[in-house]
Amino acid sequence: MSSSKDRILNKLYSIHRRRIEDSVPPLVEEKIRCPVCGSDRVIRSSTGSLVCSVCGTVIEDRPIDMGPEWRAFTPEEVAERARAGPAVRATSIASSMLTTAIEVPKSDVKTSQLLKKLERLQKRVFIYTSKERAIISALAEAERIATMLGLPKSLVDDALKLFEKAYEENLLAGRNVKVVVSACLYLACRLRGIARTLDEFVQASGEAWSSVAEVCRLLVRRLNIRLPLSDPKLFVDRICQQLGLSGKVIIDAKKIIDEAKKNRITAGKDPAGLAAAAVYIACLLNGEVRTQKEIARAAGVTEVTIRNRYRELVNRLGIQLPQGRGQQ
Repeated sequence: MSSSKDRILNKLYSIHRRRIEDSVPPLVEEKIRCPVCGSDRVIRSSTGSLVCSVCGTVIEDRPIDMGPEWRAFTPEEVAERARAGPAVRATSIASSMLTTAIEVPKSDVKTSQLLKKLERLQKRVFIYTSKERAIISALAEAERIATMLGLPKSLVDDALKLFEKAYEENLLAGRNVKVVVSACLYLACRLRGIARTLDEFVQASGEAWSSVAEVCRLLVRRLNIRLPLSDPKLFVDRICQQLGLSGKVIIDAKKIIDEAKKNRITAGKDPAGLAAAAVYIACLLNGEVRTQKEIARAAGVTEVTIRNRYRELVNRLGIQLPQGRGQQ
C-alpha cells in the first residue's frame, strides 16, 4: 500500500516539475544549475537571490549587486541618469608610459656614454613605434603652446588627430615638429570657430611665419580639410574682453561688420584687422577712449592695418564720427 502511494506521489511530483519547467523560461545568460535537482530553471528574486524555481533551493543569497543604485523606467531616463568615466583622449598614450628617468653624469666619460645609450634604448623600449614617438613629441609641444595661448585641452586632442592623419599620409618627412604642431593647432581653432590668428601660433612656436603657413596649406590640400571662413565678429568679443570695453561697443562693432559684409568690404581682408578697426570706430562713437596701439596689441595686428581698415570702413560706409574724434 505504501509503495503504491509513493509511486503516485513521485508521479505527481514529476508532473508538477514538468509543468513548472514548461512555464518558467531558463536563465540562459547565467547558465546556473541547481545543485539539488540539477535544473537550469533558476530565477532571481526581488532581493537579488538566485532561487531554483523547481525545488525552491536558494543557490546564492545576498549577492553583490553590480547594477546602478538608481532606477529608470524609460529609455530617456536611462540615458539621462547613466554615468560613465571620461572618453579616452588622444593624449592617453603619454600618460600610460611611466618610466624611470636615467640621469647621465658628466664626470665619467665612459659611464655617461653608456648611460646615454641606455637612455635611448629605454625610450625605444617603452615607445615602440616611430608613430608613437612622433605623437609623444607632438603632444609635449602642443600642450606647451596651448598653455601659452590659453587653449582648452580638447583642442589639443583635435590637433593631435590632425597630426596623426598627417603622419599616416607621410606629410611629416623632413619637417620640424614645432611647425607641424603649430599648423595643426591653428587649423583646429579654425574648424572650431575659435578666434585665433596664425601670428599667435607662429610667435608661440618661435618658427618662421612662412613655414607654418606652408604646412597649413599642405594639410588643407592633402587632408581635404574644409575650413570655414573666419568671421570678424568672432574677434570682436575677444578684443573687447581684453580691453574691458562695454557691451554697447561690442554691439556697435558687430553692426559695423555686418554693414561691411553687405557692402562686400570684408572680401580678402584679414578678419582680425577688420574686427580691430570696427572696435576702434565703435569706441569713438561711444566715447570709450582706446588708442590704436592698445587695440592692435589686443587683436594681434599692426597699427597700420587698423588705420587702413579704419579709413576704408568710415569712407565706404559713410560713418559720421563725433567732432574732435579721429585717429589716435
